[in-house]
Amino acid sequence: MENFRQPSPSAQAGPDTASLVAHLAEHAPPGHWDELRGSVDITPPWRQFISHLGAQGLARLPACKAEMARQVRDNGITYNVYANADQPQRPWSLDLLPLIVSSQDWQHIESGVLQRMRLLESIMSDAYGVQNLLRQGALPYALVQGHPGYLQAMQGSTPVGGRHLNLAAFDLARGPDGCWWLLSQRTQAPSGLGYLLENRQIISNQFPSAFEAMPIRALAESYRSFVNALKLRTSAGANAHIALLTPGPYNETYFEQAYLARSLGLSLVQGSDLMVRDQKLYLKTLEGLQAVHGLLKRVDDDWLDPLELRVESTLGVPGLLQAVRSGHVLVANTPGSGFLESNALLGFLPSLAQTLLQEELQLPAIPSWWCGESSALQEVLPKLDQCMIKPTYPPMSGRSSFEPVMGHKLDWRGLQEWAQRIAQDPQAHTVQSYLPLSHTPTFLDTQALSSSPVILRVFVLANELGGWQVLPGGLARLGSREGIASMQQGGSSADVWVLGHAQSQGTSAPFVPSPSRQRLVTSRAAENLFWMGRYAERTENTLRLSRLTLDSLSSPAQHCAPLVEWLNNLCVSHGLVAPRVIAAQQSRRVFERSLVAGLWDTQNTTGVGYNLHAIKLAAAAVRERLSPEHWALIEQTETAFFQTQAQDAPLATSVWAQQILSRTSQLMAALTGAQTDRMTRDDGWRLLSIGRHIERLDFLAHALSTALESGCIGTQDGFDAVLVLFDSSISFHAQYQQSRTLGAMLELLLTHTDNPRALGWVAQTLRGRLSRLSHLAQGRTEQLAQQVPLLSGIEIQSLSLDGQHASPTLLPLLQTCRTCARDVSDQLNTLFFSHSGQAQQSFGA
Repeated sequence: MENFRQPSPSAQAGPDTASLVAHLAEHAPPGHWDELRGSVDITPPWRQFISHLGAQGLARLPACKAEMARQVRDNGITYNVYANADQPQRPWSLDLLPLIVSSQDWQHIESGVLQRMRLLESIMSDAYGVQNLLRQGALPYALVQGHPGYLQAMQGSTPVGGRHLNLAAFDLARGPDGCWWLLSQRTQAPSGLGYLLENRQIISNQFPSAFEAMPIRALAESYRSFVNALKLRTSAGANAHIALLTPGPYNETYFEQAYLARSLGLSLVQGSDLMVRDQKLYLKTLEGLQAVHGLLKRVDDDWLDPLELRVESTLGVPGLLQAVRSGHVLVANTPGSGFLESNALLGFLPSLAQTLLQEELQLPAIPSWWCGESSALQEVLPKLDQCMIKPTYPPMSGRSSFEPVMGHKLDWRGLQEWAQRIAQDPQAHTVQSYLPLSHTPTFLDTQALSSSPVILRVFVLANELGGWQVLPGGLARLGSREGIASMQQGGSSADVWVLGHAQSQGTSAPFVPSPSRQRLVTSRAAENLFWMGRYAERTENTLRLSRLTLDSLSSPAQHCAPLVEWLNNLCVSHGLVAPRVIAAQQSRRVFERSLVAGLWDTQNTTGVGYNLHAIKLAAAAVRERLSPEHWALIEQTETAFFQTQAQDAPLATSVWAQQILSRTSQLMAALTGAQTDRMTRDDGWRLLSIGRHIERLDFLAHALSTALESGCIGTQDGFDAVLVLFDSSISFHAQYQQSRTLGAMLELLLTHTDNPRALGWVAQTLRGRLSRLSHLAQGRTEQLAQQVPLLSGIEIQSLSLDGQHASPTLLPLLQTCRTCARDVSDQLNTLFFSHSGQAQQSFGA
């Protein structure tokens, strides 16, 4: 392929740009439809798109690609390939060029998938109702009641809102003749609606002129209508509370679940957030149980209810199916639609359309044969080399399953082996004709226009009129020349621009729901926000303590025995250095090396790396509550810290570590600013702030008391070190100049109410935050607020004898602060967190 950077911008401007694209862009392989050129030349939609690239033409694409990658990174769009907290999250793969669908093609697709949606709803109604199709032999029992996606527990129940199906996804592809074919259908918990929104926003920003000039159908109204439709189909109507049920932050598509919940204005919940009482569904929040009338689920059906389905499930809600059967909660889709996803069902749909709808199917599906029928088995065995072999049943279902196999890639021996395998268990195998996929122009990993096979996923959503609508866009999945790869196996995506009439042109803005009521804070979210605040404060404390210790051990201050003893005790008690390490008083260099090594240790110490990782785990569990910038800052801070250690570990010295700690401190300052100034002051934020102040009160009280006990305050180096740890050196020198007395220090670090690092300010702020939660838990947080000692009114003379020596009451007062911090933490746990379900991170003391 030629590099399109070679032509000058002037040669690319104007109408010649389309000719240049036709010359440079890779052709689709023989036998595949070319989305760029159609059957002959560049299609009118693509010609129109190219005409809006501007004076630079194709030469601007690399810059657009770089900007697109930056937006993906900054927005934190990920696909968790391994669904594992310890694995790095893979950035969402998005191509720069959209898939453009003409208005004529879209009209055909739209009418075809709507017809199929009506057909699937009729099949569901019959399968869970009178079951005429089974009795008449129109559908085999093995594909309905023999399929693990059919739930006997739902037999005979009436769907809430009158519809079993509220949404579905249909995977389509264009064949060599330019016609669209149905490949598969997803009804349990189809993914993509969130990624679709992000794709649209990012790609439309790269080509604003084209997006504004071309009549591209808008998405926002379809999302708004979908949410309203779900509400209207519940018993509560327009006032219904709808939640999105997620498997949790380790799920591979958790980002889009959080993004979709935030975009649609839904509560993002896990199974542990919910409970069923009196056949009704409730959300556990700080304000008590709140009714939930509808669930948009992203959990597969067999995990929904451990009482009636998989007993080992921790993703579902005990009693949920009974709540659905009783009509008190709508679940989209009604549990039990999984059997509709079987590849084998496609072959029966044309005749079922005649039976149930008295219509011919408008949108054909690729020819499919279920080998459980002897006639189909005999017909398909001789032509396996021209087909795809697919499983009839899903994996992990107790039935035989396998990865799809392309027959044309098998040799003679492989074909014979598969023929024998099919003959031994024909019901478990479905064979489908091989469809050469169309190719669309891409600009993903190279500096030239290549082409990739494409599958189009379109979504059918409930609408406010009681029927369905087709979202005028979709999620395009791209593959390599060898074929489509799943997103888990490294596939990519593209935005989908559906063209309509000029008056249907939309904007790139995502759907934003109108505000209705105060945002609910689930008990689980509250707990994670609380610990996110504590771990953030711990990180800042360990950063400051690590820097102070390394600096002191490498300066003349290392000869100040009380200071070294104080730092040694603090580092050990806060887990920065393992207790078995030789004390700093005995070997400063051994202690220093252990401290540096422990910075990145997340197993044996609780230093900076441990706490950064803990922040990320807690934040991941409340991803929907954080802005993209906030989440990106958390990821950036942790990633930069660990990457630096991995790259420069051989250079591990005190000076090198100090530089890293300094950069990390700057990032943590930005993170603190995001938590302080960029988050809504709701009850969740107040608990985050309370967590920070509990941690600060405990740490500073401990630091000051151990400084007094070690006697380091009585030395010049020790006095200065205490001020540094409290981040109050500048304030002290500005207010007290050279008055290095204990009384002056206690006034600034203990009783001051304007210094955010003073215990008096921390205690006062903590009391205020607890009081603001007095509307919760029958006002018991007000009692907690009263337990926090008032330090601002204490006379310094009563704590410092002659301004130089601590009075007998000072150390007990500091211990009271520590005890209070821990008691408040324990009582908050009892009040709000003990019923929040399984914790998302391990909590430290």
